[in-house]
Amino acid sequence: MAREYVRKVKEDKPVVAICYDFDKTLSPDDMQAQGYIQSLGFDVKEFWDRADALAQQNDMDSNLAYMYLMVLESEGRLVLNKNSLAEYGSKVKLFNGVEEWFERIRKYGKEHGVIVEHYIISSGLKEMIEGTKMAKEGAFTKIYASSFYFNERGAAKWAAQAINYTNKTQFLFRISKGVLDINDPGVNEYFAPDKYRVPFRNIVYIGDSATDIPCMKLVNSNGGYSIGVYNPESKDKSKVKQMINENRIKLFAPADYTDGSELDHIVKTIIDKTVSNEILETIGYSQKFE
Repeated sequence: MAREYVRKVKEDKPVVAICYDFDKTLSPDDMQAQGYIQSLGFDVKEFWDRADALAQQNDMDSNLAYMYLMVLESEGRLVLNKNSLAEYGSKVKLFNGVEEWFERIRKYGKEHGVIVEHYIISSGLKEMIEGTKMAKEGAFTKIYASSFYFNERGAAKWAAQAINYTNKTQFLFRISKGVLDINDPGVNEYFAPDKYRVPFRNIVYIGDSATDIPCMKLVNSNGGYSIGVYNPESKDKSKVKQMINENRIKLFAPADYTDGSELDHIVKTIIDKTVSNEILETIGYSQKFE
């Protein structure tokens, strides 16, 4: 029997989808390096070096390599299940203002006639992200991230999903069409330009580095907004300056998510622009098919 998928439909108000990488975008460091790796008795660099070597020696995806090492090295040392991963996730450090950001921006959109939805698209671990305070409070419409397959005893055994920098782009199409289930083949169906639930012009992608470039480029080339962020403590702008010079991003700002910050101003301005822009787009489509 064919499975029926629940899909989001086009709204009577414009939808702005804000998509985020996680590590070094919402958090200053890799989530695995903020407790989990240390609990195995590894130095952080040693763990990542082993994962990189495993990937190179076996023509292996780098995300599959680090997930394999997590399962392998946890055996006999610690419990690796959804609860323990969520616990590690709850302790992940976040940039200033992150926990309050999602609801505040959603509220701003509502006050201006725009539906704001937040999505995670990350190579990090879904189970850890689900352990964060904002995820528990329902901040995200959907979390697309690497995740584990858990056996009947609840133990992590293998990768269920491995999200890397190139396959991240499929999720932008899912969000645009409202086809959010990761197994729904409807993402490949044809949609008329005026039937997209979230046109690419209303997608915002926020990321920090080269691993976000395919998503950033896709959003930019289709009229949306890619924003590069950098650590406000180090003030190292080298990556975002390179990305803006190479037309990967349109804007950049410190990863400061507090009310009144530069990033706050940029995103609110995009929401403001969406209100008038969608009125013009609607008029244009109606006249085209008159």
